[in-house]
Amino acid sequence: MDVLEDEVPVGGVAQDIGGVAADQLRSIVERIERLEEEKANIANDIKEVYSEAKGNGFDAKIIRKVVALRKKDKHDLAEEEELLALYRAAVGV
Repeated sequence: MDVLEDEVPVGGVAQDIGGVAADQLRSIVERIERLEEEKANIANDIKEVYSEAKGNGFDAKIIRKVVALRKKDKHDLAEEEELLALYRAAVGV
């Protein structure tokens, strides 16, 4: 059969359109959309926490750096700090 035909769902069977399982694809897209919405909500929550920190007198920029530093491996962080100190000394900072 050279031409792909659309299959109409019969008895709850997923509809294939051009060889693509439409129900499965729709489910995947909807899950991604829900996760993107959750991600946006979480990003907004994080923004609110930084605003709260700023309202309490903390520097949000420095807190972001501390959060990033806590994510790093201790060995990698120590190596990075040593190189930073070396480079700062080399350029007189």
